[in-house]
Amino acid sequence: MLGTEAKKLLGFPPNSRPSSSQIKAAYRRKVLECHPDRFPAHQKSHAESRFKQISEAYSCLKDATYVRVVRTGVPTGYGRRNRALIKTPFLLLIFGTVSLGGFNAASPPFSTKRAHHFMLCRAYQRQKEAQPSYNPFLP
Repeated sequence: MLGTEAKKLLGFPPNSRPSSSQIKAAYRRKVLECHPDRFPAHQKSHAESRFKQISEAYSCLKDATYVRVVRTGVPTGYGRRNRALIKTPFLLLIFGTVSLGGFNAASPPFSTKRAHHFMLCRAYQRQKEAQPSYNPFLP
């Protein structure tokens, strides 16, 4: 089926370029008008053929929209507008972490940390010796 015939069946002028939502709305309207279940038995065969033509016209116009997008591609404005907004959260995380102290360049040297750990271990040993108790989960 040609595009002009399909447009005419769905009620569009032959030289128009309807959007996919307009095509869908026209298809629904035409299908409700000529659905075979809405007609008496003696008119069902005519309604079925009309219903099939409208379905074919819809698929033709729908496929034409899909083919146009595939051949020409998506318009370039869709992906380039918000490139700066994509980078912003990453930069906020980095600068926020550094400015709020996540990266602490003035941390104590390794030997100070080791001495602190050793003192805690000694304090634990003294407390264990001073107050013995049986706990099978402790070393």
